[in-house]
Amino acid sequence: MRNYISICVLLVMTAFAACKKDDYKNDGGVSNAYVDMTTYDYLKSNPKFDSLVKVIDKAGLKDAVNGDITLFATTNYGVVDYVAAKKNQIAIQTGNENFNFGIKDIPSKELSDSLKTYMFAGKINRDQITLAGKLYDSALGPIPNVQYMIKFRRSFDYSAYVSYVDYVTYTKVIGTRDDKELDQNAIPDNQKDKAVDCQTSGIITRTGIIHVLNGNHRLFFNAQPLGN
Repeated sequence: MRNYISICVLLVMTAFAACKKDDYKNDGGVSNAYVDMTTYDYLKSNPKFDSLVKVIDKAGLKDAVNGDITLFATTNYGVVDYVAAKKNQIAIQTGNENFNFGIKDIPSKELSDSLKTYMFAGKINRDQITLAGKLYDSALGPIPNVQYMIKFRRSFDYSAYVSYVDYVTYTKVIGTRDDKELDQNAIPDNQKDKAVDCQTSGIITRTGIIHVLNGNHRLFFNAQPLGN
């Protein structure tokens, strides 16, 4: 029998969590899955997505976000770190650290193309996700040597409460799936898949599905240094 975190356990976990980006994981789904808003309006109503909404607006993707899609949403933490890394990149190139830089200074097409990798056609909710996982092309379309996998990652971290918890995991698969390779240690670092769990999954809006990525995830899997 499949077991998920009970609502009571989730409330206790949330109540005792400190205000850090990776305090809690709530991937048993949400207690009230449906919100009577469009996907964009839901994001705009929640302060933890303020920066993501700015990215969506700059990218001109409001209508796309409100389409019949599944969106993996990044919290403010991931966007702020991404912008800081982009600023640091320019500071290194120019030798000047004293300048203002924000989402408004990033090319719209760059944001649009990248944000589409978090968007998938149709409604992909927990009842369609499996432990084996499935590969998808994102809304950006086919990308050479890259696909995106949506799957469950089973955890036994909360065995005192439930038998197991299935976290929804979003993975950028580079080449072949790492979990299908016989010797994963032989995979070069630049060819390793990049995976991130969702802290909340299965939010159903009027228009689509939202899965909220762990706060430690930096937008677009950016790994550039943040600077001082």
